[in-house]
Amino acid sequence: MRPEIAVLDIQGQYRVYTEFYRADAAQKTIILVNGSMATTASFAQTVKSLYPQFNVVLYDQPYAGRSKAHNRHEQMLTKDSEGQILLELIEHFAAEHVLSFSWGGVATLVALAQRPRRVEKAVISSFSPVINAPMRDYLERGVDYLGSLDRHSVGHLVNSTIGKHLPPLFKRFNYRHVSTLAEHEYRQMHFHISQVLNSDRQCYLKAARQIDIPVLFLNGEWDEYTSAEDARLFGQHVANSSFGTIQATGHFLDMEHKAACRDSREAVVGFLKSQRPVSRLRYHQGQTQHAFAI
Repeated sequence: MRPEIAVLDIQGQYRVYTEFYRADAAQKTIILVNGSMATTASFAQTVKSLYPQFNVVLYDQPYAGRSKAHNRHEQMLTKDSEGQILLELIEHFAAEHVLSFSWGGVATLVALAQRPRRVEKAVISSFSPVINAPMRDYLERGVDYLGSLDRHSVGHLVNSTIGKHLPPLFKRFNYRHVSTLAEHEYRQMHFHISQVLNSDRQCYLKAARQIDIPVLFLNGEWDEYTSAEDARLFGQHVANSSFGTIQATGHFLDMEHKAACRDSREAVVGFLKSQRPVSRLRYHQGQTQHAFAI
């Protein structure tokens, strides 16, 4: 399973590293959108779950991973810019589906609000429109540590909060990755978090109201930072919304244990292929808005 690798020019401003996992029998293509401080490597498990049923596209933001060597990092990248990059990649790879993780949900909402003609369905995982008390505490500590380039504290913070349900091996990988990021990546994350803490969250809901395709919001039962309950608020704004809760798992869903990986795959593939697991439906509300527990 070797990807086709390319570094694409986006609007003459950014160079974006991409991996395209082409499956001969696949009829649809899905783009995966990273969370904060993440790279294409973060989706290693998710690729295995989706390939070869789908062609799969991974990419690194211009400031991160294998894209960063190709960019100057002279100015901070806004979420609107990240949304525009995603739109360009959707068009380039002729993608019908999008799946985002965590803060990748912001860029995804921004992109989907533009109603890209190719996209048929989207999955937004581990994201909510609410900054609740645990998330605010995480972000406020994070912005302090990032601002002072306190690498040890940044790495420990991730593992003791949103990553607390990860296996020990993944926690070690997380710490090593997060604590060794380039200084410009810390500045970029500081910029993002400061924007989130000081912005009007209504902008997410305003974007959500423009979305005209089916969207599955997927959250972990134990995730107190982007809770399943908070995510369901999107149901008041996304006309065709579904809500899935992966049992006995936290923020990182399929990375946390084998059962969560299996259940996440079933939820995502079932939704994208319109084979909803009705036998596991927890409750149903209306024709286009429903929730189920895996």
